[in-house]
Amino acid sequence: MADDRSYQPLRPQPKGIKELFAPVAGFGVTFSSMFKPIVTEQYPKEKVPTQRRYHGRHQLNRYADGLEKCIGCELCAWACPADAIYVEGASNADLPDGGHMSPGERYGRVYQINYLRCIFCALCIEACPTRALTMTNEYELAGHTREGMIWEKEDLLAPLREGMLPAPHPMVEGTEDDQYYRGEITGPTQMQKDWVAEHTEPKEDAS
Repeated sequence: MADDRSYQPLRPQPKGIKELFAPVAGFGVTFSSMFKPIVTEQYPKEKVPTQRRYHGRHQLNRYADGLEKCIGCELCAWACPADAIYVEGASNADLPDGGHMSPGERYGRVYQINYLRCIFCALCIEACPTRALTMTNEYELAGHTREGMIWEKEDLLAPLREGMLPAPHPMVEGTEDDQYYRGEITGPTQMQKDWVAEHTEPKEDAS
């Protein structure tokens, strides 16, 4: 049965002069904000720098001689809660003439990140045992197609810095993979440079 009692507002209603200016008081927040500094970011014309630990696009890193840090262990794929990472490992022993893509026995032959699924939680970064996978400050990841949002290994690999050699090539002579992990390799040796020069096909003259 409906309650026949009339509605009684809990808040007392303004009377007299207060009732006259009540509608104007509602614009108090609007008027006060008009005189505050403008905080609108003029993106994309002006880009505000991100924080140092911002979770942006992923990057597959290299060692100082150019070998890839990824060993194809797939721990990042297992750690991903969104199932956004796909990894296929392969053996360095299958590469010709003692070449290596990464130190040790295995390397990541296929590496994909689906940015339609990625939630940028960085759990994959914590799972990586060799610090092969890190996150950059890049956040412009829009694409025109769904296929274009699946980044391949070539898209994620860090560019070769000065002095680095493109993989595959042998490890530094007389070293083990744990020496790479500890950061004892500071750059390529002459033996590695000679191997790469010998196994690099000469470029055809376009003319």
